[in-house]
Amino acid sequence: MKSILIIGMGKFGKILGSKLLELGNEVMIVDKDEDTINELAPMYTNSYIGNCTNEGVLRSLGVNHFDICFVAIGDDFQSSLEITSLLKELGAPYVISKAERDIQAKFLLRNGADEIVYPERDVAIKLATRCNAHNIFDFIELTSDVAIFEIAVPKKWVKHTIAELNIRKRFMLNVLAIKKGSAINAMPEPTYEFCPEDHIVVLGAPNDVIKISGKN
Repeated sequence: MKSILIIGMGKFGKILGSKLLELGNEVMIVDKDEDTINELAPMYTNSYIGNCTNEGVLRSLGVNHFDICFVAIGDDFQSSLEITSLLKELGAPYVISKAERDIQAKFLLRNGADEIVYPERDVAIKLATRCNAHNIFDFIELTSDVAIFEIAVPKKWVKHTIAELNIRKRFMLNVLAIKKGSAINAMPEPTYEFCPEDHIVVLGAPNDVIKISGKN
């Protein structure tokens, strides 16, 4: 369990907070809009109405005691920048700030953000990748060159084992898991034989994954 502070309870902040609660974390929320906090307060351990560009407000929250502080403000970049900077000055150990553009990310990082998230951009990239390729169900981008993909098993792989296909050498991919409905076989043995209904979770370069996912 982690102690989390979320500043800014717009759409992104609400979804983030809800999921973090679901995962068993202690979450405190802050927003300058009274109606927003009054609506959400019953769900959270702590909530606060205040303008976090005011150093006194942030100081009163004890930001240095939180494991992670999220700056989830999307409609006022100046405020996001000021709050990010103040959080680090007041000893917040790890600050994650929301950005919409690369230029915003650059300034946020210079002013103390430890990590930047681009919610809208990330969703758009995922959607474009899924729609552009056949049989890709999900993916997590690790770097611009490497990602983890969930794909349907290529038809030519069915009834063959991982070792037989020599997937790592021939296709430059690592098989991390096999999914059958809700069941997951993590780190399958080289002797595993693929079935028609399998989904496979692979690590590799996007172009290599797209190449094999189109062979169904």
